[in-house]
Formats: sequence, C-alpha cells, structure tokens
Amino acid sequence: MPVRILSQTEVTALLPMKECIEVMDRALRTLSQGGAQLPLRTVLRLPEGKGFFGVMPARLAAPESLGVKAIGVFPGNEGTPLDSHQGLVILFSTETGSPIAVLDASSITAIRTAAVSGVATRTLAREDAGDLALIGTGVQARSHLVAMRAVRGLQRIRAFGPNPERLAGFVRWAKDRLALVVEPARSARDAVSGADLICTVSASKTPVVEAAWIGSGAHINAVGSSIPTARELDTATVVRGRLFVDRLESARAEAGDFLVPRQEGAITDAHILGELGDVLLGRIAGRTQPSELTIFKSLGIAIEDLAAAHHVLQKAEAQGVGIVAELGGLRG
Repeated sequence: MPVRILSQTEVTALLPMKECIEVMDRALRTLSQGGAQLPLRTVLRLPEGKGFFGVMPARLAAPESLGVKAIGVFPGNEGTPLDSHQGLVILFSTETGSPIAVLDASSITAIRTAAVSGVATRTLAREDAGDLALIGTGVQARSHLVAMRAVRGLQRIRAFGPNPERLAGFVRWAKDRLALVVEPARSARDAVSGADLICTVSASKTPVVEAAWIGSGAHINAVGSSIPTARELDTATVVRGRLFVDRLESARAEAGDFLVPRQEGAITDAHILGELGDVLLGRIAGRTQPSELTIFKSLGIAIEDLAAAHHVLQKAEAQGVGIVAELGGLRG
C-alpha cells in the first residue's frame, strides 16, 4: 500500500495557524459530542530524568481518521537546533487498517497546541483583550504568539524566560519573522502584571504565575505542564478562575495544575466546569462576566494530532506534496 511521507517543512507549509484553529474547533466539538475513541496516553519515563516517550492512539469520527502519535519529549534539546518534541504521527485507513501517511510530529504538535489555545482564547477571553504575556521562550512561545495574533488584536506583548539569551532570541525572532515588538520582561511578575491574555508555555515543574499578579478579566492558557506532579499556576490562581479543559478524563489523570490544588483540598472535581468543546457547542457557559478570570488547561490530546494530520494529508494529496513509498502490508 502507498504511504505518503511528509517532512517538518512540508507539514508547516500545509498547516497555517488560521486553518489549524478551525480544524481544532471542529475536532473539539466532535470529541465532546462523543465522536472519538481516546485512551489515556502511555508514557515511558527514561532513566535519570532524561525525558519520556509517549504513545497516543485515537480514532475520530469527523474528520474520519485513525492513527497514533509516537512522541519523545527531551527537555535537554532546548537551546539546540532540535525541538524538545521529536516523533511521528501515523495515519491508517479506517477501512483496511493499512498505514496511509507518516508525518513529522514536532511541527504538528507545535501548531495544533497553539491552535487549540487560539480556539480557547477566541471562546473565553474578552473581545477587547490585547495585552499578552508569554511565560516561556521556546517553540510553543513562538507558535502561541502566532495563534494569539490570529484571534485577538494585540496591543502589547511581553515575554519572560529564565535564560536571557533565549529571551533575547525570541524577541529578535518576533521582530524579524512577524514584525512584532515583544518587550523582554525582567520577571514573570513583570510580564503578567496588567496582561489580559496570559500563555504559560514553560518547562517549569513549579508555579510560574501567582494569583496576586493577575488583573481583572484576564484569560490564561496553561500549556507547559502535562504530568500530574508539574504545574505552572499556583493554587490561588486555579481556585479563582473558571476552569475549562480539553478533555475531562485526561485532566483528572494528568493535569498537575488541577491535581495539586485538589490534593491540597482547595478544590474538588467539580471545579472543572467542562470541556472546551462543551462551550463551543453551547452546552455550558464560558466567560459570564468581563471581570472574571478564565483558565484553559491544555494537555494536548491525540485527536488534535489526528485532525491536523488528516487536514495536512488531504492538502498534500491534492498538491502532490511529499514522498509516496510502498511499505508492504500485503499477504505474503
């Protein structure tokens, strides 16, 4: 059977942020309507804290797709030419089970993660929100800046990261690639103070944002942590906010930003108001007051990878992009 192979460069070209935001909107609606099979990810933790390797299978009803993401997360890659996320998304035929495409997972992860935050921001943030704080300066900071610009009119942008060289590099990148001025903040507190859009995209295992720093009417996309023992938001922030997630089952098993405050007795399971897809479908209210704090806790789920990969594959087939190889699968 022919299998189309798509590189990082090809995936990036075929998955512009504005398109991906609409693809993610549809996928999240499908998930909350029950149109997905999505077991929790299997994670293999490597010795000495070097990183971990995850396997994320899923099926999605619309767009109809079947596949798996195999991804390694190696924090030590930060500051090198390699992304911390390295892996593949493999799509299979829903009719025969044959593999039909192999795509670079680093680019899909970078774009779809920020696109989901774009959907959350478009849905939960105030219409006039435009003062953006980014905590983190890596790949996700870059993709989130693109996503935030796609859904809100940005008037001011501040960023903070603990490494001054990487922070300066991010500021230069924003100016050179996006023609945007990013102010390098001296601390996370300086970045967040007065911001009404906050994206935490760090690798920190302990809170990088405190409730005392957050002004009235802000929206937070908490993205960086994806294990039960790590979090970017302090307990008081989570208690104060209206909390939404990409998927309930995943958040209750993996989201340290939720699990740690629950373990402390500060909140219960009921503090999660629902999935973002439920807000999109009109089943639950999102923001109800201009002054309240809304929080979207993103873990990243396999149906997002499948939907993005399916979209890319359709465009690649139409444009004749990629390498087509015969990998077998026939009866011997």
